[in-house]
Amino acid sequence: MRTRSMAALLPHVSRPVFRKQSPAAIQVMTDWPDIVGPHLASMTVPRRLSAGTLTVGCRGPVAMELQHLAPTVIARINTTCGQGVVRRLKMVQDLTAPPRPSTPPPRRQPPPAPVQIDDMPDGPLKDALSRLGGWLTAPRGPKPR
Repeated sequence: MRTRSMAALLPHVSRPVFRKQSPAAIQVMTDWPDIVGPHLASMTVPRRLSAGTLTVGCRGPVAMELQHLAPTVIARINTTCGQGVVRRLKMVQDLTAPPRPSTPPPRRQPPPAPVQIDDMPDGPLKDALSRLGGWLTAPRGPKPR
């Protein structure tokens, strides 16, 4: 048996996969939150990329917002995946798209009291380490009732 390099084997392995979906389409699907940001990614799902048209599943009135942002979204996709990958967005109502979060994000807790550092000269480094020590020694988890 003759040994072959990975570079020689890769086209034979990847060709069937890339016939079904292009590498650019796969990258759009996997990098969607990074491309459009968390706000739009929480309400939209990329469904299909074909002939330069990206079909995006949306919930409710998000399609209108996405239509107004289409030039920006297309530019960001093309910057990430290569020029000319997407030329047009097609929005479809999709009940399986992620819903808008119904609960508000948790409130930030107030900073804990800084720890006392006695064997260090006063200054910004001592202040920063003191505050960091407060966070590290603060109790974690929900407060007992």
